[in-house]
Amino acid sequence: MRHGDFSGLAENYTKYRPDYSVAVLDAILGLLKTPATAADAVDIGAGTGIWTRMLARRGFRKIVAVEPNDEMRRAGREHPDNGVVEWRAGSGEYTLLASASADLLSMASSFHWVDFDKGITEFSRVLRTGGCFVAVWNPRYLESNPLLVEIEEHLSTLRPDIKRVSSGRSGLTETLTQKLEACPQFEDVVYLEGKHILELTPERYLGVWRSVNDLPVQLGADKFEAFLEYVAGKIAKVETISATYLTRAWVARKY
Repeated sequence: MRHGDFSGLAENYTKYRPDYSVAVLDAILGLLKTPATAADAVDIGAGTGIWTRMLARRGFRKIVAVEPNDEMRRAGREHPDNGVVEWRAGSGEYTLLASASADLLSMASSFHWVDFDKGITEFSRVLRTGGCFVAVWNPRYLESNPLLVEIEEHLSTLRPDIKRVSSGRSGLTETLTQKLEACPQFEDVVYLEGKHILELTPERYLGVWRSVNDLPVQLGADKFEAFLEYVAGKIAKVETISATYLTRAWVARKY
């Protein structure tokens, strides 16, 4: 397995990954110049369509989901809620979409995999004037549950220099507001965040861990399985795990 390659993870991704804050989505839609029913949306790096389907439930006139991984794209097409979504192959740097074809272009938990300059140039090309680019992540808010903090800290005992690639709370996100404000193609940069709580069964909680890409890459197969066994032991006597998710979104309007 390589960083960013989610082959083999599509089933777990679809079944177990959490959604995003509805309140944050409401705020994003409020920034559009037209109602969703009169707008066209594009979701890039759509994965299996978790965020895409949240958009679909808001009645967009058209939604195109672009995903480079064949397995993830296939899983998205097979989901029962995808009747209004058109799935295509492509990437953040090369969406293969028509110019000026979208009023909303989003990347959910995926913008950190894209070359920033190439991606921004491509998104500006695809968006209509006044349209919005949205980068959104939904990292766990570990501070709300000491058990989750303890489990996360155990990773450093397996590899002291471990780095979480897609946490949505470090790396690219630390300077994203300033980077977007410096882009001549965009203006009116807005940052939004909101928390929501999910009560996860032990099966789903373990499934979320099995859906990640960065840990098997950094730990290796044996240590990753040892970590999953550790997690299973920590949650063996609980009925549900209360997990708070922090949806973080950056919105920039095409100039």
